[in-house]
Formats: sequence, C-alpha cells, structure tokens
Amino acid sequence: MKVLICYATTEGQTRKIARFCAGRLVDAGHSVELLPAAEAGAPDAAGHDGAILAGSVHLGTLQPELAAFARAAAPSLNAMPTLLLQVSLAAAGDDAADRTELDDIAARFCAATGWRPGAVHHVAGAFRFTRYDFFKSWAMRYIAARKGQKVTPGEDREYTDWEALGALMRDWAASIPA
Repeated sequence: MKVLICYATTEGQTRKIARFCAGRLVDAGHSVELLPAAEAGAPDAAGHDGAILAGSVHLGTLQPELAAFARAAAPSLNAMPTLLLQVSLAAAGDDAADRTELDDIAARFCAATGWRPGAVHHVAGAFRFTRYDFFKSWAMRYIAARKGQKVTPGEDREYTDWEALGALMRDWAASIPA
C-alpha cells in the first residue's frame, strides 16, 4: 500500500508525529510519501492508496497551508481511505467542552476544504517552550495554569501517547483494502 502523509507543523510536534506514523507504516511494509504541506506545491494525492493529513490547532484552526493542500487535493482524497490527525494540547485532557471544540474545529476545516476524511483523531501535542518567544511562553504558561498543569518554562513537555498512535496506525492500515 502506498500512503501519503501530508502535515503542517508550527513548533515541530506535528512533524514528529507524522514521522512516527510514517515509520510505523513503513515497518508494516507500506510505502510512505511524507510531505510538508508548506512544500506541497501543486498537490497530487492521486496514485496513493490512502492518505493521512496532520496539522496542529492554533487559535481555533489548523494551518492554512494544510487547508490549501486539502482543498486542492479533495477530489483525490475523497476517493480513498483517509485520516485527519488533529494535534492539540486540548487533546491531552478529558474536558468535554474541549473535545467538543476540537470536533467543531475539525468539522469547520473539512467543510472549508471539501475534504471528507474517513476518520478524525485528536492527538495530544506538546509544550515547546524551547521554541516559544517571550510572549508565547507567557501565554502557554497561562493556558497550562488554567488547566491545572504545572510546567517549567524552558523545558518542553510532551503529551503525545505514542503507544496509542502506533495502535491507530496499525488499525488504520489494516482497514484499507489492498
């Protein structure tokens, strides 16, 4: 099976997640094309057996370059098994309102792009204090405090559940017809 993984990242966690997914799929014997959305140029998802799009939530939306790719490739994407991985810190918690908001963000993204993913999964992201400027670091500490998280500025903290993500890759790949 040939799988396209197109991703957009802001601080690097979504790239790490996309690479992890690619590695798991390759280990399972699949061919993977890993494509940063910012470098996609004229997108062409045709010729693949399935596709995964991954992006991170910032200020209630996914990256514009991922939306541009999904919009342009929607006809091809809608004709194959696909998966949207939406990365956010809110996915690390169990707040029902946060989950509803994440579902709404995914629904707006899909409606705006015309892409109908076969499944949407929320993946917990990371605090990347080593990549934040002063103002973003302050804002992220404020957000963490509001959610009861104790963070140390200058230290990154990762919430991604790698085991669950590996199981998701295994199950998703197994569900795609050969």
